[in-house]
Amino acid sequence: MRKENALYLRPEQGAPLLPATTRTVRDLEVLLRFSMAVNSIGDVETLGRHVLEAATEAVPADRAALLLVEEGVEEFSVFFGWDRALGFDQPVRASQTILRQVLREGAAVLSNEMPDEGIRSRSILAAPLAIRSQPIGVIYLEGESPGAAFDSAHLQLVTALGSVAALALENVKRITSLESENRRLQQELSVEHNMVGESKAMRDVYQFIARVAGTESTVLIWGESGTGKELVARAIHHNSGRAGSPFMAINCAAIADTLLESELFGHEKGAFTGAVSQKKGKLEIANGGTVFLDEIGELAPALQAKLLRVLQEREFERLGGTRPIKLDVRLIAATNRDLKEASRRGSFREDLFYRLNVVSVRMPALRERRPDIPLLANYFVVRFSERVKRQVSGISEKALACLLHYDWPGNVRELENAIERALVLGSTATILPEDLPDTIVEGTRAAAQPGTVLHESLREAKKQLIEQAIERAGGNYTEAAHILGVHPNHLFRLIRALDLKPKRKRK
Repeated sequence: MRKENALYLRPEQGAPLLPATTRTVRDLEVLLRFSMAVNSIGDVETLGRHVLEAATEAVPADRAALLLVEEGVEEFSVFFGWDRALGFDQPVRASQTILRQVLREGAAVLSNEMPDEGIRSRSILAAPLAIRSQPIGVIYLEGESPGAAFDSAHLQLVTALGSVAALALENVKRITSLESENRRLQQELSVEHNMVGESKAMRDVYQFIARVAGTESTVLIWGESGTGKELVARAIHHNSGRAGSPFMAINCAAIADTLLESELFGHEKGAFTGAVSQKKGKLEIANGGTVFLDEIGELAPALQAKLLRVLQEREFERLGGTRPIKLDVRLIAATNRDLKEASRRGSFREDLFYRLNVVSVRMPALRERRPDIPLLANYFVVRFSERVKRQVSGISEKALACLLHYDWPGNVRELENAIERALVLGSTATILPEDLPDTIVEGTRAAAQPGTVLHESLREAKKQLIEQAIERAGGNYTEAAHILGVHPNHLFRLIRALDLKPKRKRK
């Protein structure tokens, strides 16, 4: 039986009158109580129990089940079972033939003979739960005791119950989804950070910060250079219980190995030539707080071993010292290298990698979060306008198009530098394409962005100069770059941006 034929669901004029019997009144009371109860239910499990309680109150079933399916999934994802003798949370061996038929046809089924599949049931009743004709589950009732024969009135009631339950289930799922989204937004709002971005990729980063900030776990942040890894580290620190203690940032690639060890661990007087006094290292200074090791993939093997010991033992010794110093710091590391691959090759200690990679997050490249580019660009305009004492109202449409179509190999740091340059060199109320670095403007030509007459002329002039230099250099690009007074890498970028195909001279 289909939902549109259920008497309890046809209140319109002209519909057949319900029989005025005690049983009809009882069934209507069951539907009314269920309809009133589900308004206060906020989770699927409680709703499932109420559905089965209502169904088995009016139908003499020995066993019952509520089975739910997810869209695009063939198997049932949620199951609630009931047994008259054993109660809830019991397994029910439901007829797969009946269940598939109900889901396929979207109609309730009543059978008083089910000899197949090894089920010796006198009665089976199954009704669909559907939203906008899309089946989302089945109410399944089964009876085998002498007084458990099901009839058309039972079918009418369970069909109506399934329709009401389906609407209630949709409301519960919607409320659950809204509560989850609200929790996510509250988490993001409660996280203090200095990052700009509203893309999904950045929202995932904010959620990560909210989840890990309150823990003491070591964090590994990885991603390309210029993506803002230190900002994430600072946000984790400032939202943690260590916020009132020091945050020490150390760039492992910017300090020579011989100096980095002293920078990290400190030294005693006379530990080496020039050590005229005792010096505390960054780890010791940060005690109680957070240490951020940027570009940790550049750490020398000897320092990797010492850092591993610090993570394992939570103590260290200064250079030239013999007394172990207890350490209470949280370590956050960052890298633009694939440390797992580096550990396979032997250039990075595998045991240290696993110590660092307790929880990790990948910072998205700027080209992966293009919707954030206008937000970031305007943020930098406001910031640098104050610094260079120049009032700029915004970014022109053509300049913004250049920013959006450029691939940003240097990520947010490159965008920041480009906007600062534009404010320093520009002279109009808005940032124009000619205020931007040439590599950005030329790099967007492939996207067919409109350019100015001046830019087209400059583009042609650059082509000629490069072609002439390569010809003078006999096809040697390095020599051509020397003639032009630029780095060879810059020359290669210009050649790609200008879509040049200069011929090398054959030897």
